[in-house]
Amino acid sequence: MRYLIVSDIHANWEGLQAVLGHAGGRYDRIVCCGDLVGYGADPNAVIDWARANVAAIVRGNHDKACAGLDNLLRLNPVARAAALWTTNALSAANLEYLKNLPKGPLAVDDFQIMHGAPIDEDEYVLATTDVDLVRDDIRKPLTFFGHTHLQGGFFTSRNGTRKISQTPAGDDEQTVELWRDWLCLANPGSVGQPRDRDPRAAYMLYSPGEPELIYRRVTYDVAAAEQKILKAGLPESLAHRLARGV
Repeated sequence: MRYLIVSDIHANWEGLQAVLGHAGGRYDRIVCCGDLVGYGADPNAVIDWARANVAAIVRGNHDKACAGLDNLLRLNPVARAAALWTTNALSAANLEYLKNLPKGPLAVDDFQIMHGAPIDEDEYVLATTDVDLVRDDIRKPLTFFGHTHLQGGFFTSRNGTRKISQTPAGDDEQTVELWRDWLCLANPGSVGQPRDRDPRAAYMLYSPGEPELIYRRVTYDVAAAEQKILKAGLPESLAHRLARGV
């Protein structure tokens, strides 16, 4: 059994389609670490796909906000405008789906998935100091998480915490060996809005029982995603940032 792990799709249909094509034939099930919507112009298409294809998913902070389960004032003005647009654009069935997404962490096979930190999905796990604070709340040796839009992650134990770097810009794949007796927090990166200065859509592959993680990147039609955002009347900055990967 091999899993395709995705996160932070953010209603970017072009990024999602590129990932599915790039990973085609290499996975059996799909899991998602949250934020199907927010920012992008195709929330219904992405949720329709998730409802039909994703085996396990946790809610992200934008999923929660767009479903009316959180105070929009917690979001910055651009994210708030996108959330309001998304809420109005969603079909009744897809809005109900967002409302019922589970809060992580969620156990799946020999790993767990979550969006942000294990106690608070809105908190970022960005640095080794953040990992040190949440280590005692991790319940599985391997955890996949999102929220930061940064591909990579961490190995952590009582002996310290080490960072996993993103896939190099010149490569479309890197393999990372799991460390025995260390917890691993692995971030697949963002499908729909990478922020690690690499505009390529990001994802991961993992097979339970195998001692490795496969991080991957794929180019997609950024221009088409940008034009959809602009045509929808969403904030222009959400379009312009995609080509820069920020």
